[in-house]
Amino acid sequence: MVDNDWSLPVAFYFQVKVDGEEYAFKEVSGLTAEMDFEAIREGGSNDFGYKVPKQNKHGNLVLKRAIIPLDSRFIFWVKNVFEGNPFLPIVPKNIQINLLNGEGKSMATWSCSGAYPVKWSVDVLDTEKNNILIEALEFAYATLKRS
Repeated sequence: MVDNDWSLPVAFYFQVKVDGEEYAFKEVSGLTAEMDFEAIREGGSNDFGYKVPKQNKHGNLVLKRAIIPLDSRFIFWVKNVFEGNPFLPIVPKNIQINLLNGEGKSMATWSCSGAYPVKWSVDVLDTEKNNILIEALEFAYATLKRS
């Protein structure tokens, strides 16, 4: 069924929620899914083979934004993963990305369940540039679902 009210979405109007709490980011990437497969050759035949699906896989989710103070609950969670007690378990969270239309209503949603930080980086500090300092947060996650 085709939605007659559908208009082409713009990539710059989106929101990011971590366990239901909204956070601002300038860029989201890594929303990819790929089917992994195994190639099987039939005995005695060299002109073709079968590709058998094995599992789905996906890249890491990368969120970028201007560096902010450490008093955010979200940043406190990320900081604890990298600087906290290595013997304490990492508590995964659910990250949801909503693509919004002109009225601010969700047009598409990507849900990353069981996410936890695996990389935290900061852009180059350079005295010759007058840019806003950007931090990148990279997350591994268990599943990716689009709705």
